[in-house]
Amino acid sequence: MKKIFSRRSLSRQVREEAAEIAFLRPHPEHLNNGEESAYRNAENELSYIANYSKGLPHNKLGEVDQKAYRLLLKALCSGNPGDFEAILRGCTHGKPELSESSSEEKKRLGCRRLINPQAALAFDLEGPDAQSVTIRPAPRIDGAENACEAIELYWMALLREVNFTDFRDNCDIEKAAEELSNCSDFRGPKEDGKVTPDVIFRGSTPGDVVGPFISQFLLKDIQYGTLTINQRQRTVVPNSDFMTDYKMWLAVQNGFDFSGQDKFDKVPRYIRNMRDLGNYVHFDALYQAYLNACLILLDMGAPFDRGNFYLTSENQNGFGTFGGPHILSLVTEVATRALKAVWYQKWFVHRRLRPEAFGGLIHNLMTGRAEYPIHPEILNSQALKAMFDKNGNYLLPQVFPEGSPTHPAYGAGHATVAGACVTMLKAWFDESYQIPKPMVPNEDGTQLVSYIPYSGPGTEVLTVGGELNKLAANISIGRNMAGVHWRTDYTESVKLGEAIAIGILQEQKLTYNEDSCFSLTKFDGTAITI
Repeated sequence: MKKIFSRRSLSRQVREEAAEIAFLRPHPEHLNNGEESAYRNAENELSYIANYSKGLPHNKLGEVDQKAYRLLLKALCSGNPGDFEAILRGCTHGKPELSESSSEEKKRLGCRRLINPQAALAFDLEGPDAQSVTIRPAPRIDGAENACEAIELYWMALLREVNFTDFRDNCDIEKAAEELSNCSDFRGPKEDGKVTPDVIFRGSTPGDVVGPFISQFLLKDIQYGTLTINQRQRTVVPNSDFMTDYKMWLAVQNGFDFSGQDKFDKVPRYIRNMRDLGNYVHFDALYQAYLNACLILLDMGAPFDRGNFYLTSENQNGFGTFGGPHILSLVTEVATRALKAVWYQKWFVHRRLRPEAFGGLIHNLMTGRAEYPIHPEILNSQALKAMFDKNGNYLLPQVFPEGSPTHPAYGAGHATVAGACVTMLKAWFDESYQIPKPMVPNEDGTQLVSYIPYSGPGTEVLTVGGELNKLAANISIGRNMAGVHWRTDYTESVKLGEAIAIGILQEQKLTYNEDSCFSLTKFDGTAITI
């Protein structure tokens, strides 16, 4: 009985220490960019033009019905489940006017529902609550940062077919890099102050600009028990863009469901370009890439972090704690906690519009149908002109037939989960370990070939930490390449996910009997030990 009592006493002490960690966490003020109360229409009514409204009813310009938007706000303010059921939807009455679909296709159109706003009101018994972490206000549509992010998105849409291995030799990639270099407030990676073909469209964390564009964890075989899974993907055929027609665009904003119209390639291929990557993040299970990365690391024998107790134990191995089963569960465990945190930011703080909706604002402004306070840098850009020359309008083409999901843009679910899962992996494995035998896809993506560094052997060492950061960037920015997210949706959300993962590790550390610790390099380059 004495032993049982002592363990109970220890358990009570651990709970108290965990509660103290949670209590001492800062409770941030959640600030948005003020656009929801800034912009008014000709009747001096709040227009909500810069806020997410997909799935609600819109007028012919794609401007949201103010009554419907206020019902959304009422539900978010009250938290009453009944108020969420009272939100008006644009697709519940009538059929859309479409120039690209037959009458039979119109009859089959579904009606999309809003995705899970009440998840933001959930609490967790471990790690930070969804409401106790935050991200900075999103860029405004009248600001240069948003304009530069939009220019990047239009170039991505124009260049989806260019293989990553061809970026150095592609004239259009050079044009895109030059225009982004000249943007007044573009915050993507640069070399000597310039965006170059070597760093264009990449992430902003350590390792992102080293070596091939695609992380080795999206290319190498996965040993899944007795199964060996190669990573040739089902992708879509070239030039299969959607929402390039205004009537289709408007129907999508009203919530009509065009999903399932993807045009798939019959040949599985490794991810070789932005269209392939955009399609990957259309269908992935949210923690899929990180579970795969964990299996790859375990299979290659990548060493655990130096703080792992069992690295120096003479007669024990880790298993349920500090072994393979432990990290395999941790890397998936953080995903839903990360989603709750970012869902609070999406629905209850920022309500940022999706890039496809911004494309509609640009089209209406450029064609003289409406006036909006959009920063002129995007309106005068080469990227926008090139898109008009290609499609005859100013809309932002989408890789997904249905366009974005029916929840706000900022932060990004994929990126927050990426930040959380990658943080767990960096805490677990030795980040400095060098990835053996790096590969890249061949020209048609059917095979892998050895990666040969541009500047000679040995000058571009690919490490576990760098390739995990790159994996987070690939998945997050892949959503931008598909047209559904902005750059800041990635850069801010990975840090949000990181905070969730660190909070969980801080509390779990108290529960282990082993004298272990976790060390990792954060996305901003800071080294920490838990």
